[in-house]
Amino acid sequence: MLIQQRFGQRIQLLRKERGLSQEKFALLIDMDRTYYASVEAGKRNISLVNIKKIADGLNVPISQLFEDIE
Repeated sequence: MLIQQRFGQRIQLLRKERGLSQEKFALLIDMDRTYYASVEAGKRNISLVNIKKIADGLNVPISQLFEDIE
């Protein structure tokens, strides 16, 4: 499995643990929903700026987004 796919699964898990839909979460972090959905699907090589937006939106350190994906 590609790292993009593992990263997407990880952020999807964290988002769902918070009870947020993709649409609500994308709105919260000021990201297009279709772009965010493609990140969760592992179809994007996401930038550091957008990784930071996701971490901030989930209220976690960036490092937590990468736990258990190696």
